[in-house]
Amino acid sequence: MKKMFIIIAILATIFIGMIIYKKTAVGTKDNINIQEIEKIEEYISKIYMWKEVTNEALPTFEDINQAPDIWLWEVVNQNLENYEIKYEEVEQTARKIFGQELTKTFPKEGSETISYNEETQMYYTTGMGLDEDADTFLLSDIKKTKEGYEVEIVEYLENYSEEQSIIIKNLDNEEIGRVGINDSETKMQEIVKSNIDRFSKKKIYLSNKEETLVVQKVEK
Repeated sequence: MKKMFIIIAILATIFIGMIIYKKTAVGTKDNINIQEIEKIEEYISKIYMWKEVTNEALPTFEDINQAPDIWLWEVVNQNLENYEIKYEEVEQTARKIFGQELTKTFPKEGSETISYNEETQMYYTTGMGLDEDADTFLLSDIKKTKEGYEVEIVEYLENYSEEQSIIIKNLDNEEIGRVGINDSETKMQEIVKSNIDRFSKKKIYLSNKEETLVVQKVEK
């Protein structure tokens, strides 16, 4: 009986690890723990958009105030809790995601995905049409820095244009491999890992102030 409990505990640990590491491709350094990886993955997922709306799922910039407006406000749009909101809520969400270093202010007239209604004096979040490519990333490497973390990601596309298969492509739209429509995400990641030099990478610099992650800059 004791042996059975040990086996169950081991399997549970493996299962939890699989969930937490679902976007991890290569490995980590500096003794990054599971909680840190999960937190980093969750934050990057919040700011990782889609190229057909924002031109790049994650643009490069030296400072958050240099980031493209269309990407900046779409990130805010996707992280708003309500469809109908006040101006202050947009600003609060922007500061929550990007930190107090963000000096840009949301335009009073609204944006491409957050429209303003003069009659109600409220803002409304809107959606935009997406194509058949799902913009996706894997965590490739994580290093601790004085301010937080330096995170390398691998970017790729999951194309759903076929009925029976998912096509894995790089950002140059080159097909790298295919998996069955019912295959696990792990199989897709294995294709990326085994062809990792054919995919684009970016480095994301995150600050970690008071246990809150904020993106500082992104570079290729």
